[in-house]
Amino acid sequence: MKAVVVADPGGYDKLVITEVADPQPGTDKVVVSVSIAGCNWGDTQMRSGTYSFPVKYPIIPGYEVAGTVTALGSDVRGIKLGDRVAALLPCGGYAQMCLASADMLIALPQEIELATAAAFPIQALTAYHMLFTVSHLRPGDTVLVHAIGGGVGLYCTQLAVRAGARVIGTVGTPGKEKLALTYGAEKVVVAGNEDFVATALALTGGKGVDLLIDSLGGKTLDRSFAAVRALGHLINIGEAEGAPLDNIRQSLMERSQTFTRFSLGKFDPTTPAWREAIAYLLRAISDGWLKVPIETVFPFDQSAAMHQRLESRRVSGKLLLAVGR
Repeated sequence: MKAVVVADPGGYDKLVITEVADPQPGTDKVVVSVSIAGCNWGDTQMRSGTYSFPVKYPIIPGYEVAGTVTALGSDVRGIKLGDRVAALLPCGGYAQMCLASADMLIALPQEIELATAAAFPIQALTAYHMLFTVSHLRPGDTVLVHAIGGGVGLYCTQLAVRAGARVIGTVGTPGKEKLALTYGAEKVVVAGNEDFVATALALTGGKGVDLLIDSLGGKTLDRSFAAVRALGHLINIGEAEGAPLDNIRQSLMERSQTFTRFSLGKFDPTTPAWREAIAYLLRAISDGWLKVPIETVFPFDQSAAMHQRLESRRVSGKLLLAVGR
């Protein structure tokens, strides 16, 4: 089969289409014939060598795909050949076929297209679990979402508004606020135009927001504690601006706040909370109120252009790689 392989970390030229052996399911996995693969920030980090966890090269990037089950391990139950599925993977999605754990498959209703199925799992599940599993969002709460115009931010906006919360956000690029406002955000601060701490305090009567979602780290996270109320909660999912500063413990003590560094990859897919989240999201997409924004579908031989587009930080919607169509 053909796959996009990164032999060693570096620039866009490291994404090379290569002939590799077809995967075999063994006893406990399935083989998925990949139609569409999703592009995530972690893919670019695997390529460039800046991923948060150790990476063994060569590697095939891609942690979410949609396609059809074409082979079953001998111990796999409840899945049939030909089933339409989305799958979450540790890596390997930029390929014509991939191996997936049965626990990490999402059976797709007929009304959900494969492109939609490849676009939502990681970002929507991350947003859902931050709001309702790690935190317990309630009607009337106020949430501040950094990078609200990105994939996770747009799902946080829709899910929080549906739950009766107020949503405010920040973006680094003018124009990226538009979709979040369309989805119900009350206010979006464009970096350089306003101060997000002052805005958060003004909109909450000086109290601060109940929950803050951060994917930026660095100095933005360092300043974010001042925007959160006493006994409020901050959740971080990334360090796009660099590692957070060293004073997190002291910052939390100022208002007796709590802090979570969340990673979807560490969540147990056999738990009821995982299954409940998937059922909720599939129903929300099927019912039409949870929108899955897709910006561009790139041909299989343009993964480098896809990474370049994502790293431009001007994306408002999912980037996808058309592998098998």
